[in-house]
Amino acid sequence: MAKAIVIYETTYGYTETMAKAIVKGLKEAGVDVELKRALSAKADDLKDVDAVALGCPTYHHDMITTVKTFLFEMKKADLKGKVGAAFGSYGWSGESIEMISDTMKHIFGMEMIEPGLKMKGTEVLTGEKECKEFGKKIAAKIT
Repeated sequence: MAKAIVIYETTYGYTETMAKAIVKGLKEAGVDVELKRALSAKADDLKDVDAVALGCPTYHHDMITTVKTFLFEMKKADLKGKVGAAFGSYGWSGESIEMISDTMKHIFGMEMIEPGLKMKGTEVLTGEKECKEFGKKIAAKIT
C-alpha cells in the first residue's frame, strides 16, 4: 500500500483545516497516511513514505519559522524521486507555497504536484472539496 505523510504548521487554523482535508482525500484514494505538525516531525518520519505534503501559511510574505526549520530537517532524509506537494493558506499573498515547492523540487529532487495548493484563509472554510481533490492528486502519483 502506498504511504504518505502530511506535515503542516498553522497560525490561525486554516492550514490545519487544509491538511486534514488533504488527509481525507488521500485516505479515500486508498493511501496509508499520517498527519503531523512540523514542530514534532523528524527526518526519520519521511524515510518509508512515497509522498510528503508540506503545509505552511504565508505570514508577511514568508514561511513561518517552524516550517523553515523543518526544511533543514527534511534535508537529512533521502527524498530524491519521492512525490512532494506544498500547500497553505494566506491572507493576501501566498508566497510560502512556492518557496516550499521550489525547495522540495530543486534542493531535495522531489517530483512535485504542481501547482501547489494555496487558499485564502476565508476560502478554506468552504474549500474542503478542493483540498480533498489535492490529496487525490497526490495519491494518483503514488498508487
